[in-house]
Amino acid sequence: MKKVITYGTFDLLHTGHINILRRAKEFGDYLIVAISSDEFNALKGKKAYYTFEQRKAILEAIRYVDEVIPEHNWEQKIDDVKNNDVDVFVMGDDWEGKFDFLKDHCEVVYLPRTVGISTTQIKADLKQANA
Repeated sequence: MKKVITYGTFDLLHTGHINILRRAKEFGDYLIVAISSDEFNALKGKKAYYTFEQRKAILEAIRYVDEVIPEHNWEQKIDDVKNNDVDVFVMGDDWEGKFDFLKDHCEVVYLPRTVGISTTQIKADLKQANA
């Protein structure tokens, strides 16, 4: 079985998220999604609309996702790849080159983002609409 892993906050689920999950799953048989814990988001200065448990439940309901694990810090990726026998690491191409250090442990793939949609954009649009 070929395992794939990807990372993100996955807050305010949108078509861009679905596209990257679908495309990530095409690289293997089993997709693991590591989502930022609430504590890790706080360390990054981010606040998700949904809690970790809510985001986890949403992702678990998506047919492309086989397992959801927490991301507690930036440094855990090598351990996640090793401990889960991951073959392919997938991220959006806005992270191009940032995770090349994982190439010693698995294949690293950067996928193009869906044009015209992002959680940051959605939050900005909602803020403007409510101003």
